[in-house]
Amino acid sequence: MNILAACASRAITSLGLIGACVSLASVASATPTISRLTPPSALFSFNDPGKPYIARFLPGQRFDLQATVQPDAGKTITSARYWVDGVAVGGAVAITPATVPGLPANTAIFTHRAYSHPKAGVHILEVRATQSDGQVATAKGNFEVYDLGHVNHGSKRAKNIIVLIGDGMGIAHRTAARIMLNGVQMGRANGPLAMDTFPFTGLVMTSSLNSIVTDSAPGAFCYSGGNKTYNNEEGVFPDDTLDKFDNPRIELIGEFFYRTEGKTLGIVTTADVFDATPAAFGVHTQDRGAGTGICDQYLDEAAVTGGLRVLLGGGRKWFLPQGTPGSQRNAASDYVLPADLASGWGVAPGTLDAQRDLLSAFTAAGFAYAPDAATLNSVTPSTDRLLGLFAFSNMNVAKDKIDKRRSPGTAGVVDDFGFPDQPMLDEMTSKALQVLSKNKRGFTLMVEGASIDKQAHAMDSDRWILETIEFDRAVGVCKAFAQKNPDTLVIVTADHECAGINIIGASRVTNAELTARAAAGGGAASLRDQVVGNYDEAGFPEYQIAADGYPVSTDPDFKMLIGYAANADRYEDWLTNAQPLRDSQQPFNGSAPLNTYPNGPLNRDTAGNYLVTGQVPGSSAVHTASDIPVSAYGLGASLFTGVMDNTDVFFKAMQAALGGVKD
Repeated sequence: MNILAACASRAITSLGLIGACVSLASVASATPTISRLTPPSALFSFNDPGKPYIARFLPGQRFDLQATVQPDAGKTITSARYWVDGVAVGGAVAITPATVPGLPANTAIFTHRAYSHPKAGVHILEVRATQSDGQVATAKGNFEVYDLGHVNHGSKRAKNIIVLIGDGMGIAHRTAARIMLNGVQMGRANGPLAMDTFPFTGLVMTSSLNSIVTDSAPGAFCYSGGNKTYNNEEGVFPDDTLDKFDNPRIELIGEFFYRTEGKTLGIVTTADVFDATPAAFGVHTQDRGAGTGICDQYLDEAAVTGGLRVLLGGGRKWFLPQGTPGSQRNAASDYVLPADLASGWGVAPGTLDAQRDLLSAFTAAGFAYAPDAATLNSVTPSTDRLLGLFAFSNMNVAKDKIDKRRSPGTAGVVDDFGFPDQPMLDEMTSKALQVLSKNKRGFTLMVEGASIDKQAHAMDSDRWILETIEFDRAVGVCKAFAQKNPDTLVIVTADHECAGINIIGASRVTNAELTARAAAGGGAASLRDQVVGNYDEAGFPEYQIAADGYPVSTDPDFKMLIGYAANADRYEDWLTNAQPLRDSQQPFNGSAPLNTYPNGPLNRDTAGNYLVTGQVPGSSAVHTASDIPVSAYGLGASLFTGVMDNTDVFFKAMQAALGGVKD
C-alpha cells in the first residue's frame, strides 16, 4: 500500500504516517500565491478590513489595478481577472513577467490600466488568478472612494488651488525665519511671516507607504495624488519590476482637473525641475532620479494630458542634447512605456532619445522660454505657455542670488555656477500666476521652496533661513492673488521636516569676537561653552533688514543660533559660510571653480576646531518623522485644522474645489 492509499484507510493511526498524509495533501492542493495586490490595503496585507483605508480616490479618479502572482514550481499563471464589489471589471488585463530579484520562476504581474469608480464608499477588490494546471488563487483588498457630499445651497467651489511646499520646512524653520526677518521684543514677535497671517493652521503626519520617515517623492505625491507610495516613487504604487516607468499609476491633480474641467497646471521650483517635489505633480515613475524620462514626460504627457502650462526652475541639463556642454541626458534614465500603459492612459509611448533637444521641443509646442531673470520679467501678458530654466541643475539659493544683486559688478557664487541672473521665487510665482490666470476655467499651481531642505541637509543655517524668507515672499504673492481672486484656495505646507532643527538660543558675543574665536582653534571650550547663550542669555537677536526684504547681514552681533537633532558630524563656528557645499547634481561640480567649494560639513569651519558629533552616519543631515504645519487661506481654508494625514490635504483641497464649502 502506498502512502496516499494508506491515508485513505481509516485503519491507519500512526502519528508519523498521519504527518506524511497531511504533508502530501498540502502539496496536492497547493495553489499559486498572490503576493501583491494593488491598490495597497490593510485588508490584503493584514486581513484588516477597517479604517484607516490605505488607498483613497476621488469619484472618477483613475488608477491601475495590479496583482503579482507566484506559481507553483514548474507551473505558469495563464490569466487573471478583477472584481469590484462582486462585479467583474471589464477590459484588457495585461500580463508581464516580474523582474525583481528573489521571486519564484514564472512569477507574473497582471495589470488593468486606468480603472475608476464613481460611487463613494469602501469597495472590495478581488483578483482571481488561474494557473496552468487549472488551480485558482484568489485575494481580496479594499479601497475607498472619497465622499465629496452634495453641494448645498449657498456653497462655493474653489476655482484655483495653489499649493506652496517649503521642502523640509518644519515649525522651527518658520520660527527662525520670523525671528530673523521681524525680530522679537519683550517676548512678542514684531511681525508675522506672510504664512503666519493665514487664518487656519493644522498639523500634518508625513509617513510614506514603507517608512515612518518619508523622502520628498511620496511626501509631495500625497498632495498631488492623494495616496501613499514608497520612498523614491511618485505618481505610482510600488510593483515587482525593475522598469522605472511601468508601475501602476494614480491620476494626478493636474491630470484629473484637465480631463474633467479643463483646468491647467503650473509647477514652480528653485530646484532642478526633475527633482522629487516638482516631478510629483507632473510625472509617474518609481525612480525620482530618472531625469531624462521625467523631463520628457513633462512635455509628452503633462503638457498634453495634464494641462501643464508653466514649468519654472533649474534643470537645463536635461533639456540639452547629449554631448552638449552641460547636458546630462542619457538612455539609462529615459523610458519606453509598455503598450498596455500607453494605450490604457492615452499617452505617448516614449522613446530612448538622449540626443533629443527637449528645449527646442518645448518651444515648438508653443512654450515661451526664459533663460534668466531679465527674460522672465519681460514675458508679455499674452503668454499662455512658459518654460524657464535658470541653471543647469538646482538654482542657487537666496543668499547667493541676493549677494549678486547687491554687488552686480563683483564676481560671486552665482558667477561660479555660470548663471548670474537668476530670478527669486516670488518673481517666478508672479509670472506663473500671470500665465495661468489666462485660463478662465481655473488652475492648479505648485510652488516649491526647494533649498530649505537642501541647505538643512547641509546644516547651513543662514542659507536655509534665507530660503525660508524667500519662500515666504512667494506665499505673500499668492495671498495677494487670492485677495483679488476670492475663488482661490492657498495652502502652505511641507513634505516633511528636515534635520531636526530647532533654535537653541543666541550668541553671547559680538560678531568681531565670534570671528576671532572661529579663527583661534579653541574648540568646544571657546565656541560652545563661551558663546552659546541659552534661556535668558539668548536675549532677542536683531537683524537689520535691507530694502530688498532680506537681512543686510546674517552675522549681526549676538546672532540667533541653530541646533540639529538629525545631523551628521560637522564643524561649527556659527558664522555665515562664504560658499555653499558642493552640489553633486551640477554638471561641472568636478571642474574649477566649483571643485574648490567645501565637499562636506567636515570640510568647512575647521579652523575653530569645534566638532559637533552627529546622530546619523554620512555627511548629510536627514529627514525626520516629525509632524509639519499646514496653513490655509481663501475659499476652503477652514477645512485645514486639527491633525491630519498628508493625504488628507489632497482630499480637503478637492473638497473645496469639487464638493464646495460655505466659507
